[in-house]
Amino acid sequence: MKIVARDIPPRAAWALEQAGVHPLLARLYAARGVLGKDELDDGLARLLPPARLKGIDQAARLLADAVQHHRRMVIVADYDCDGATACAVGVRGLRMLGGRQVDYLVPDRITDGYGLTASIARRVKERGADVLITVDNGIASVDGVAEAKALGLTVVVTDHHLPGPELPAADAIVNPNQPGCTFDSKSIAGVGVMFYVLLALRAELRARGVFDLATQPKLDPLLTLVALGTVADVVRLDANNRRLVAQGLRRIRAGQMPAGIAALFHAAGRKANVATTFDFGFALGPRINAAGRLADMTLGIECLLTDDAGRAAELAGQLDAINRERREIEGGMREQAMLMAESLFQEDEDPPPAISVFDPDFHEGVVGIVASRIKDKLHRPTFVFAASSAPGKEHELKGSGRSIPGFHLRDALDLVAKRHPGVILKFGGHAMAAGCTVAADGFEVFEKALAQVAQEWLDASTLTRRIETDGPLAPEYCRADMVDTLHREVWGQGFAPPTFSEEVQIVSQRLVGEAKNHLSIKIIHQGNPVDAIWFGHTEQLPARVLLAFRLDVNEWKGERKVQFLVEGAQL
Repeated sequence: MKIVARDIPPRAAWALEQAGVHPLLARLYAARGVLGKDELDDGLARLLPPARLKGIDQAARLLADAVQHHRRMVIVADYDCDGATACAVGVRGLRMLGGRQVDYLVPDRITDGYGLTASIARRVKERGADVLITVDNGIASVDGVAEAKALGLTVVVTDHHLPGPELPAADAIVNPNQPGCTFDSKSIAGVGVMFYVLLALRAELRARGVFDLATQPKLDPLLTLVALGTVADVVRLDANNRRLVAQGLRRIRAGQMPAGIAALFHAAGRKANVATTFDFGFALGPRINAAGRLADMTLGIECLLTDDAGRAAELAGQLDAINRERREIEGGMREQAMLMAESLFQEDEDPPPAISVFDPDFHEGVVGIVASRIKDKLHRPTFVFAASSAPGKEHELKGSGRSIPGFHLRDALDLVAKRHPGVILKFGGHAMAAGCTVAADGFEVFEKALAQVAQEWLDASTLTRRIETDGPLAPEYCRADMVDTLHREVWGQGFAPPTFSEEVQIVSQRLVGEAKNHLSIKIIHQGNPVDAIWFGHTEQLPARVLLAFRLDVNEWKGERKVQFLVEGAQL
């Protein structure tokens, strides 16, 4: 492990500070590429205009026709948090804009698989639909769209995933990553794309005289859902995404949110009035995702759609229970998968350049989380596979992968598929997360092929885990109110939360927790005693060590004290 301090451009930091930004925040923002205070303006007027999204005008016209002619619209969602929030935004937004018949259908992870398939298209038609709208999927659903068109459906695809070699023959496609799209935020989540489609639809209906600027429905209440889905999908928080998230957080902190989001905060034991991006990523998002992993994402979507507080509390309670079950399943799988991964190399050796593990007893709904845990520990691109439990798919393995910086996972799968035709039955995803289905007898070929690609693409520097930090923390900022200030800002993928590093003196250390798997540490930082904890770490530290740490506040008997959350140590 190597701890590296980010470069902080002095001119940018000075300019931000002169513009009134707090000195510590000025330093943090400058290190993340912010050059001026205007970039920190999170007002709605600063959002990128919808018009730059290719296909959005056509989508708006088709949906406006559907609204005005009272056609039945069915949204085909995805079974993760981005898909669930995108579906809820679509259903709520279309109804707000006059849609009288708006329904949704979410595929089952196990029996249906990902995206709009031909069988899903037929089920949509059976519901009496005239218009099929995909959210967070569809860009790779060539066969599904073809079947929907053959059945006489109007098809609008809204997605953000990378397209394959062939685009589906939909009536409209809105995806910033499709060829020819000039929308600047290529990292927008599926829920963000659907929100933009609604903005364009409202403008189209306004142009048709359905309402004017004074009487048009307000879509900003949907930003709470947009913020949740954006953070939970771990997309890069570019300036536009940060604005969407900031707007959603602002409304939640003011108590303006759907009943389901309020209920999820309560179920997670979090306070909505001080909501942070961490709440989205580590409390609410996992509870919604758990429904798609172990049960039916309809639970998650219904929780986000209901306006009945009692019903929301009931659904949030069910999601919380499913998430606890998910954690139990994950715990056993993680332990087994880690043992399998560590058996691939000797104790005095480095891990192989890529890791793939499979066990017939693994649960396919949790393979992605387990892959992420192994990737975090061993710093290698990792795939975890489970046997498919879908009817007629018994000879297939479902895999989910997570990657490290410098290794584009979807491109790696594409190369493996070309080098070994027939081994990968289907695949898709992003640079850092992807999924694939392989033939059961092709696992060993896949394992070796992925490792070969990693061997070719990765070097010693890339394979060394690096923690980027913001350097030393001045002692005057080691205060609870300063931690609160930092937590209120929008941090996440591509706009990393503040992490500091410096050499400290270890006063004492002991293992804590039921399983004795966390290291509680008392340190001397800049001459002052501070408590720290390193979750999931059990090895003792030397008397002096270079630590990378984030800031938190520990509350005990009404007293609030700063606590360091250790991210890593350079020995």
